[in-house]
Amino acid sequence: MKQQKKWVLAIATAGALAMGLTACSGAIDTGTGKASSESDAQSVAQTIPESCKKEGALISVLLPNQTNPYYVAMKEGFETAAKDNGFTAEVQIAGDDDAQQLAQAQAALQKKPCALALNPVKSEPAAAIVREANDAGVPVFTVNVIVDEKALTAQNARIVQYLGADNKAGGVETAKKILEDLGADSTLKIGFVTEPDEVPVVQRDEGFREEIGKNKNAEVVAEVDGNVKATDSLNVTTDMLQGNPEMNVIFASTGPAAQGAIEAVAASGRDVKVYGFCAAEMMLTDAYPACVAQEPADYGKRVIEQIAAYVKGEKVEPEILRPLKMFVTGQTPGEGEVG
Repeated sequence: MKQQKKWVLAIATAGALAMGLTACSGAIDTGTGKASSESDAQSVAQTIPESCKKEGALISVLLPNQTNPYYVAMKEGFETAAKDNGFTAEVQIAGDDDAQQLAQAQAALQKKPCALALNPVKSEPAAAIVREANDAGVPVFTVNVIVDEKALTAQNARIVQYLGADNKAGGVETAKKILEDLGADSTLKIGFVTEPDEVPVVQRDEGFREEIGKNKNAEVVAEVDGNVKATDSLNVTTDMLQGNPEMNVIFASTGPAAQGAIEAVAASGRDVKVYGFCAAEMMLTDAYPACVAQEPADYGKRVIEQIAAYVKGEKVEPEILRPLKMFVTGQTPGEGEVG
């Protein structure tokens, strides 16, 4: 996570320069947990919105869609945890539209929420949402999809905390599993079904590439954008298979990508193994031998708990990375365990 630590540090520097300009102060800095100084803590304590003191204080939650089971589970996690912690969660669904998510954020901020919980549609456009929240004095907690480092710096915007999976580790573990299953010296012609506009997905790919590269016979022969949608992934994987007859492994960087890739391989009749992040509640088979899963409902719950701690003036870490679960042939991820 060296790269991520670097961007967090850059944001902290920009944030320090902007301290006098912004109404909201957060503790995002190094990603190591070492930079939450006493002065940071005091600043955080001084800038908690007044609305947080109300009974049933409003938490605005922005999610990309409800077509992906991942976000269905996350929504439930937010709503249940908000009730348990004395908040009221108001969830907005953007329909995978960046402009719509920004508009929803602007409308939500008019209600002066206690905090904004943001799962961006895309990493770069989300920086504008964070900037709007900073201007409104509303602390931002991001989850699952990281806001682009450069875009945040350009906006002179800051978040309080990011919570999500240890994505790079997920890519590394998947590559290790492939080498274990197929042999460390096997010839691998690999296709990626990915999403280059989301930072966590890029981190997954990065971890996978680094680990699989330890096999000198492994080669990435194609890469397509599945757009985190099963139907899109099915279509682009079908084209990728047709253009690469030697391909024998696919790394699917998201759950919907895995689902689409599995369907495309089945339709092709070829012996191509699909590994990656888990499709929702789909059994692992010889053709789909292993996947890693997140727990989005748990992420929603944990973000609410972090907001509750922040409101109480407690220290919250700038970054929380959760481990992933691996499933193998014969197993089926449970409800809410998806990539």
